[in-house]
Amino acid sequence: MAMREQPCPYRIIDDFGGAFSMGCFAGCIFYFLKGMSFAPKRERFFGGIQLLKRRAPILGGSFALWGGLFSITDCTLMHLRNQQDFINPIVAGAFTGGFLAIRAGTRIAVRNAIFGGIILGFIQLAEIGMLKIQMREEMKRMQQQQQQQMQEMQEMMAMQVQQPSKKQQPKVEKY
Repeated sequence: MAMREQPCPYRIIDDFGGAFSMGCFAGCIFYFLKGMSFAPKRERFFGGIQLLKRRAPILGGSFALWGGLFSITDCTLMHLRNQQDFINPIVAGAFTGGFLAIRAGTRIAVRNAIFGGIILGFIQLAEIGMLKIQMREEMKRMQQQQQQQMQEMQEMMAMQVQQPSKKQQPKVEKY
C-alpha cells in the first residue's frame, strides 16, 4: 500500500538488498554484544568482532531470503489479482512463513504461515491507522490554510470598500 514503491521487477531486487542490509546491521549489533559477553575478559572486543564476522552475514542472508520471497509472492499476487490492497501482503506473509518452515513438517509450516499472516495483518492495520491519522492532519492543515486565505480576502475587500476608487468621470460635452 505504500505510495512510493517501485514497480515489481525492480522492487524484488530492492527488497532482497534492503532485507540483507537490515539483517547484517542487526546481526552486527547482536553478535558483537553476544561475542563480547562470551569472550574472556581481556579479549572481549576481539571476541565480539570475531563472532560478528562469522554470524552477521548468515543472519543477513536469512533476512534477504525472507524479504525476497515475500516480495516475489506479493508481486505475483498483485499480478494475478490485478489490484494492490491490504490482502496481498497478508497472504504473502503467510505464504512466506509457511514456505520457509516446510522442511520442519506440515504442522509447523501451517503454524508459521498463520503467524506470518497475523504479523503482516497487524503491520497492515498499523499502516492504515497511520494513513488515516496523516490524512486527518492534512485536512486540518488545509482547512486552516483555507480559512486564513478567506480572512485575507475579506480584509482586502473591506479595504477596497472603505477607500472609494477615484476613477475619473468621463467628460461629457454639452452642445
